[in-house]
Amino acid sequence: MKNITSKLVMYSLIVIIAMGGATSCKSKKKLARERAAAEYAAKASQAKKDLLAIINGDTDWTLEQKKARLEAIKAENFKEQEILDLISQAEEKIKEQERILEEEKLKELEKEKHKEVTEKYSAVVNKLKSIAGSPNYETANRMIKGAMNMFAAPDIPVLIIISKAGGFNDYDKPTTISKFLDYLKDVKSFNYNIESVKYNELGKITELELIKK
Repeated sequence: MKNITSKLVMYSLIVIIAMGGATSCKSKKKLARERAAAEYAAKASQAKKDLLAIINGDTDWTLEQKKARLEAIKAENFKEQEILDLISQAEEKIKEQERILEEEKLKELEKEKHKEVTEKYSAVVNKLKSIAGSPNYETANRMIKGAMNMFAAPDIPVLIIISKAGGFNDYDKPTTISKFLDYLKDVKSFNYNIESVKYNELGKITELELIKK
């Protein structure tokens, strides 16, 4: 009788332990699911904040840092439509910033080019500025006569760029150096940068290309 009772007690303990183990296993799985869901929710929330910061410009990240963060968010493979829409908006914002930076870079290069060209042709620029700044016609005419020694002939072409777009130049009506120097004498202003100068084998200017500032 005692043996039967002992066996029953032992079986009961085994059942209780087994049930406890199963319950514990289920609890662990539940906790793991809850932890994973919480981690996902935290990642999704942070992704939304970072994407909105990129879109609204509310971050001091560099462009490269923004691109890196965007790629990291995309790698998470979020399925929420809200996040997918924010990703698209952030991509457009970054593309826009890249375009702006490229335009600024081109402008700086253009400025540097004009600076180098102006320094290279400083003698020509100074002559033209002096004529434009002459106090009277007599002085201007004397300067024009001296300046003509720099040019191959009175009728060499002067090309004036009024705008640039898509790699093409839009020119003002063609003129000659003699007419252009008289024009400077009348308007008393030289508001141009030198774009290019062509010389002949004697070192005389055969073509002058200017661009309006």
